[in-house]
Amino acid sequence: MRAIEMASMPNTSPDILFVNDTLVAVDKPAGIIVHGDGTGALTLTDMLREAILAGKVGRCDETNPDELQALQRLDRDTTGIVLFSRCKSTQPLYDRLIAEHGFEKRYLAIARGRARWTEQTLDAPIGRDRHDARRMRVSRTGKPARTHVRVLDTRHVDGEWLTLLDVSLETGRKHQIRVHLAHEGLPLFGDALYGKPDPRGLMLHAHELAFTDPVTDKPLRIVSPAPDRMCKLFPRHVK
Repeated sequence: MRAIEMASMPNTSPDILFVNDTLVAVDKPAGIIVHGDGTGALTLTDMLREAILAGKVGRCDETNPDELQALQRLDRDTTGIVLFSRCKSTQPLYDRLIAEHGFEKRYLAIARGRARWTEQTLDAPIGRDRHDARRMRVSRTGKPARTHVRVLDTRHVDGEWLTLLDVSLETGRKHQIRVHLAHEGLPLFGDALYGKPDPRGLMLHAHELAFTDPVTDKPLRIVSPAPDRMCKLFPRHVK
């Protein structure tokens, strides 16, 4: 699989979606973690550092790779936009933007099943699953979580209904989209933890990120094209 191949190639350069004097946006492939987890596995941060040192990232020749800081986390099998701060001197401005929820994040997701609605806000609180340390769950004692979901298309594929969703987040709980949709009876296609695995992978993609850059005071909108595995299931809507 492509994700495994990329994870085993330390010289692979990530696809750069955007770069300015203080930021770099990278298109994360599946199978790569953003930060180190203690296992020594190659990370997206490692890949970006190596690309900068090799002169493969425009406008980043003078960047100190040790000052790179990811401003978002995506699960290992989630693809799409990850934004990095380039220097410590402006990092506090982006930390404040995160704390004030200044990012608008949109995801594309493919779920198993058919939604009973065309648009919905899912707001069940989310907490840790006491029976499985890997999982989160809807819990009355969990933290507040709000996920806005809109149906883009529904198709019958290989004997089952699949639904293409546009998803945006108000909060950023661990596994929030996956937990909310599974609780709604719409587990993500390929989600081995909350649904059923599939060799084509998890169908969740960080598609769009919009915010006002606190350094330049300019609005930014960064878009990551959907991966091929999602395009093949919904060719009319996903490009």
